[in-house]
Amino acid sequence: MLLARVAGDMLHWGKDAAAALRSAAAVVADLVVPPLCVACHRPVSSHDAVCAGCWSEIDFIRAPLCDRLGIPLPFDIGGSMISAAAAADPPDYERARAVARFDGVMRELVHDFKFRDRHDARRLFGRWLTEAGVTLLADADLVVPVPLTRRRLATRRFNQAAMLAQEVARLTARRYEPLALQRIKRTQPQVGLSRQQRRENVAGAFAVAAAVKPVLADAKVVLLDDVITTGATARASARALKRAGAARVEVLALAMVTDPAFIAP
Repeated sequence: MLLARVAGDMLHWGKDAAAALRSAAAVVADLVVPPLCVACHRPVSSHDAVCAGCWSEIDFIRAPLCDRLGIPLPFDIGGSMISAAAAADPPDYERARAVARFDGVMRELVHDFKFRDRHDARRLFGRWLTEAGVTLLADADLVVPVPLTRRRLATRRFNQAAMLAQEVARLTARRYEPLALQRIKRTQPQVGLSRQQRRENVAGAFAVAAAVKPVLADAKVVLLDDVITTGATARASARALKRAGAARVEVLALAMVTDPAFIAP
């Protein structure tokens, strides 16, 4: 009866009253669970945010950058620019973009998300990704995550790339295809491997599920991952998607390693 009365009163009062009630509920919720910086956990003014101090320590990737690899460039000569690394060894995907360099606060945020089951930054990551990948997502048909092996998925219990891809798809109203890519080869963790070892490790590791191939035909795909290091995983994934019929594959990630030792061919 009480719920029915509240609902009736809200209809009677109109949208302004309903908005005021939602605002009051949000204030109460903030008192119960106060908003904290997702990095350092200090109090902030709103949920799903970082404090000014942590924000200043994140090295966001901004123009000028290589149009293909998405790596920062030292100066802007105007128009589309290609780095020497991209010219010498063009990737199998069209373009890559990342939110920030993989160091400092961003490294800790990714590690919290990936290894420490801290998923409170998920919505913030989704907003950052849609901003960093705005040109990639503008006419994308599908959002596809890089898959984990079944063994690693069972151990970790979640695929961080899939969580990011789902959030981006939700924010951009793009079709989310979590099972489009499959890992058909057991690979060792990429951490600690050289650039060439990473390529060899993931060569032939990915395939497209037969049921998804009709969806991929001539599709523009945005591939989601947490970190781009050498691009080996993105290249192998892009090859599999294009063999299955994708017209274009572009890569979007939370962070990118920009050390020349990993980038140079």
